[in-house]
Amino acid sequence: MKMLRYEEIRTMFKPILDRLNAHGLIYKSLNEVPPKALGIRNRIRLFTATDRQGYYTAIFVVAQKSRVLMKDVEKFETILRKFELFADHAFRHRVLMLDAPLCSKAEAAFKKQGWKII
Repeated sequence: MKMLRYEEIRTMFKPILDRLNAHGLIYKSLNEVPPKALGIRNRIRLFTATDRQGYYTAIFVVAQKSRVLMKDVEKFETILRKFELFADHAFRHRVLMLDAPLCSKAEAAFKKQGWKII
């Protein structure tokens, strides 16, 4: 496996880092987990991050054209459970980065379950 230099990593994650920093979210480490490692076929990017206090954050980056509905809330919760088993720890914070419109009921359900929507 090839080791990446800081500049290469920065250019790969720059749009995500800029968006997180714009919302005041700053992390010590940010690692991408391939969805295939969890057995997921969805078009989603998964990241595990550690903030300055040492708490773990799960970051889901979803780029889709269709609206995110209530059924997607359940799907993301099952992906989160798989992600927790894979990472072998629970996540204190959950961040969902969307490019798609969000149903109002789904937004309320995400917020009730502790997700931060960006």
